[in-house]
Amino acid sequence: MGRNAARRAGSSSTTAASTDSVSNLASSLSAIATSNHSLLDSFNERQRGIDFKFYLAPHDYLLDLSNGRESTINAMNTIPQPIISSAIYQNHSHYNHLLTSLSTSSSILHLKQIHTQILRSGFDRSNSLLIKLVVSACTLSSPSLDYALSVFYQMQSPEPRLSNKLLRELSRSSKPEKALLAYAKMREQGLVIDSFSFPPLLKASMRVSRLIEGMELHGFALKMDFVSDPFVQTGLVAMYAACGHIGDARLVFDKMSNRDIVAWNTMVDGYCGSGLFSNVLPLIEEMKRSNIKPDQKIFSTVLSACGRAGNLEFGKAVHGFIVENKVVVDYNLRCALIIMYAGCGSMDVARSLYKELSPKNMVVSTAMITGYSNAGNVESGRLIFDQMAERDLVCWSAMISGYAEGGRPQDALRLFHKMLNSGVKPDQVTMLSVISACANLGALDHAFYIQSYIDENGFGGVLPVNNALIDMYAKCGDLERARGVFARMQRRNVITWSSMIGAYAVHGDAVKALELFRQMKTQKIKPNGVTFVGLLYACSHAGLVEEGEKLFASMVNDHDVIPKREHYGCMVDLYGRANLLRKALHVIEEMPMAPNIVIWGSLMAACRIYNEVELGEFAAKRVLELDPYHDGAHIVLSNIYAKEQKWGNVGEMRRLMQYKGVVKQRGCSRIELDGEIHEFLTADRDHDATDDIYAKLDEVVSELEVAGYAPNMGSVLVDLDEEEKTKALLWHSEKLALCYGLLKLKRGSCIRIIKNLRVCEDCHNFMKLASKVYEIRIVVRDRTRFHDYKDGSCSCKDYW
Repeated sequence: MGRNAARRAGSSSTTAASTDSVSNLASSLSAIATSNHSLLDSFNERQRGIDFKFYLAPHDYLLDLSNGRESTINAMNTIPQPIISSAIYQNHSHYNHLLTSLSTSSSILHLKQIHTQILRSGFDRSNSLLIKLVVSACTLSSPSLDYALSVFYQMQSPEPRLSNKLLRELSRSSKPEKALLAYAKMREQGLVIDSFSFPPLLKASMRVSRLIEGMELHGFALKMDFVSDPFVQTGLVAMYAACGHIGDARLVFDKMSNRDIVAWNTMVDGYCGSGLFSNVLPLIEEMKRSNIKPDQKIFSTVLSACGRAGNLEFGKAVHGFIVENKVVVDYNLRCALIIMYAGCGSMDVARSLYKELSPKNMVVSTAMITGYSNAGNVESGRLIFDQMAERDLVCWSAMISGYAEGGRPQDALRLFHKMLNSGVKPDQVTMLSVISACANLGALDHAFYIQSYIDENGFGGVLPVNNALIDMYAKCGDLERARGVFARMQRRNVITWSSMIGAYAVHGDAVKALELFRQMKTQKIKPNGVTFVGLLYACSHAGLVEEGEKLFASMVNDHDVIPKREHYGCMVDLYGRANLLRKALHVIEEMPMAPNIVIWGSLMAACRIYNEVELGEFAAKRVLELDPYHDGAHIVLSNIYAKEQKWGNVGEMRRLMQYKGVVKQRGCSRIELDGEIHEFLTADRDHDATDDIYAKLDEVVSELEVAGYAPNMGSVLVDLDEEEKTKALLWHSEKLALCYGLLKLKRGSCIRIIKNLRVCEDCHNFMKLASKVYEIRIVVRDRTRFHDYKDGSCSCKDYW
């Protein structure tokens, strides 16, 4: 069980076989079995350019170790000089050495050297090493089926027993399709095939979801009268289910005369893999009526599928079935229950079961870490992580991912370095989490380190990694490096193009985003929903209303992309920023799905900017209906009242917040200097250099006042006196971060700041003037976009 994890859900009927269905399947198989089209034909079509030649006594190419040249030696008739002394050949350790060499070989040339050693040794009478060699030759990055099968045909007796062993090995390998190709060549050579050949071939078809080849095997099994073999039948059930034809799988299953526990498990697994959970318990009831007692393994399979699908309701039903039928909950079944509940987010039940599990194991502990992380409780996940005696890569990756996705990027990066120091090497999944953490942190020095690690450790050519790097550099404020990654990529997919469009969008360069979209269409890359989110976002932040409207209309009309909630949200934001508030409201009213907090919040924020009190109140109340404790709605309502100088309403709103326990999110800004992250809160005095920072702030304010700076009191939306308002403005977190950067960096440097909230109008003007007076570039990433300040102006053109 568990071998069909990558199945696609089928659309076929899952009911018992009807007469018509049986007839239709039989007709199809008959046509396949009697047609001229064969497995060999189909594979030859796929393997164009490969010259298949087979020899009964082929030549082997051996490396002449004395001068590095290839010499051609007849491997069957000529005895080459030993490469390793004959005494070692008799040693069992040499056998293990050859076995290890086969598993680590990376070239045909090296395999041919090993082949010669095997032939000279004379102790591979069972042909087990040669079978391994054949499999290695088929599964190299540059494989040679020619050579592999020539070795196979050299064996003293390539009888069905050996050919079946080869097919089994290939079906379990990293390239199971080679089993199907080898089978086609064996038939061409007239090699005898028996009923034991079919289970591994069907397994290969299942693993690569090759329905046509699977049906051809079914037809040939019918022709050879092997179809009544229970192993063949079970393989057919698994193959059809894996290829998305669950109805045909059920037809074969219903025709089986002898259904053992493996056959029932396979059918259950097929339903689970197809997402047809409602068919599972009735099938288990039918199983009981057939006097086959469901074992713990079958329930473990069902529970694992529920966990992967997040189907808590059915998982609970299966758990109830286990209790009602007094099924013994052994160690493995308890593990399956924990993994299911953790996968479905029911952490209280998972925790109670986990406490009773002894001994704890790595798989279950990792599932608990992931479950806690998904539930937003990364601390509990870390507690389990720290208590684990052993940790594999999957466990490390789960914890790193938990931090990265849980808004704790610095912890994710620290743990990554700890993992490297412990000797565990990351894989692609780990690196994607690390890149995501760095992107969220916005730390460019960290980004450089990660890029260097990727290049040095072989991840540079991995498409998803490069796509993530584009996003990372964009979010770290280095658009040029993002563009560089994009330009160097040998392969690009829709995610690549969408990532680069999104990078331009978040940096406010709508012109280049739209130009890239035109190039994308020229390259015949079909855009998806994410592509249009980036495009609409770019139009929104550049005030390109007409262009945004055209793009939105083209989604359905030209590209068959159905707008989702996020696309309607972009249109609301587009109209809201352009002070087309009634149009924004119209979009919300006409949406085919219910608006969420983000959409109402977008309208609410636009109303605050343009002093639209009545509509702003309406939008804020919609937000509070969805989330009564939403701090943003309370703050915006308070700000709307403050702009109108309705201080009584402001006070009432503040009291309501206090009563509910709603606390305004505090402004927080980060700056990276020499690889170290420095964090500042509004009015922060906890930094080691606090006195110097505030002294520098006074100096900067004096310098900027000479250049025309005057605090924008309208940005302080509370009833304070002028002096208090000035302090409230000047102590914003991004100003403190800027002053610390000015203390540490030279003129002409670039100061990069990450802000958790939207930059206020006063800070925006402050940064523009500072960039001019101090001759520096200031890049600020706020909640929604980047602001690139240089020579007294901003990349947003004051439209944000």
